[in-house]
Amino acid sequence: MPKSASGIVADSGDVVLMVGTTKGAFLLRADRTRRSWALDGPHFPGEEVYAVALDQRGGRRVLWAAPGNPFFGTTLRRSEDLGATWSGQQDVTVQFPEGSGLSLKRVWQIRPGRASQPDHMLIGVEPSCLFESTDGGASWTPMAGLLNHAHRPKWTPGAGGMCLHTVIPDPANSDRTLVAMSTGGVYRSDDGGGSWQARNRGVRAEFLPDKHPEFGQCVHKIAQHPARPERLFLQNHWGLYRSTDWGDSWDDIANGVPSDFGFAMAVHPHDPDTVFIVPLESDMFRCVPEAKLRVFRTRNAGDSWEPMSSGLPQQDAYETVLRDSLDTDGLDPAGVYFGTRSGRVWGSADDGTSWLLIRDGLPPVTCVKAAALA
Repeated sequence: MPKSASGIVADSGDVVLMVGTTKGAFLLRADRTRRSWALDGPHFPGEEVYAVALDQRGGRRVLWAAPGNPFFGTTLRRSEDLGATWSGQQDVTVQFPEGSGLSLKRVWQIRPGRASQPDHMLIGVEPSCLFESTDGGASWTPMAGLLNHAHRPKWTPGAGGMCLHTVIPDPANSDRTLVAMSTGGVYRSDDGGGSWQARNRGVRAEFLPDKHPEFGQCVHKIAQHPARPERLFLQNHWGLYRSTDWGDSWDDIANGVPSDFGFAMAVHPHDPDTVFIVPLESDMFRCVPEAKLRVFRTRNAGDSWEPMSSGLPQQDAYETVLRDSLDTDGLDPAGVYFGTRSGRVWGSADDGTSWLLIRDGLPPVTCVKAAALA
């Protein structure tokens, strides 16, 4: 039997890593030096966890996780004591309306809403849809504009499924939200979710006869800094892009990277010009290029990229980093973290310049979220 999880004890300023895997979720804690990490888990042993989050709005500390069971489905669970106890399987339910012909397969993204709306939350799910809660996650309603979108019959699943994996609410405009899905691409609402328009101009669909369709692109991840909300960074299924107009148009920024294929992407918590990615060799060989584990960093918003490899293996490293397995912690200097399909979690306490193996021997990592406790 797996070791029982008991939750973590943490103080303000400590860093918490939430790691989802194919066999449960793990919590790791360190003080602000980030030299030594305590591990707790697995939570939900044997269940896949593709989405985790920590909501610290309004002075709370609520952990969220979405474990999935092949026999009993996906549930949404919450903990108000850093993992010591979790809500029951039926306490929080996410369901498609009767008559929609859809049923929940997986939760891919849990997104606390704007700081100005502490009870507002969003989740992206498979099959692609956006659910909204206005009561702190107690109940969930699908956004009808996406649920009933005219493009839905033509959306097709990518290799990971028909998933809505990125949710970006505008921090300054409560009516604007941007989402991304595989496949389908980027969609944005400017009217509170009532209607959604495709926003894929400039993003190519390498696998389609028409390389630049209105929709059908296989977006892997979008990242944004709240200080520059109109500027977005996009990692595509082949392609690395930047938008400066909330997704109305996209420009290629694959300058100096060994491959423009990949999944993971994160923006520095304090510098909106600094972005981190982990390229993979190709869609047919989804391992890091040249078997060298490197995090590529730009400090000029994608005009150029530099490899960060100090402390990372540079030979025979056949590693894969998935779309939600790279994150930052908010401290200064920033901590940067990623997990691999081989069950390793790596961390940097100096803005990604040097790296330390935090944990080895975990199940395949599906997501990593990091936060410094307020």
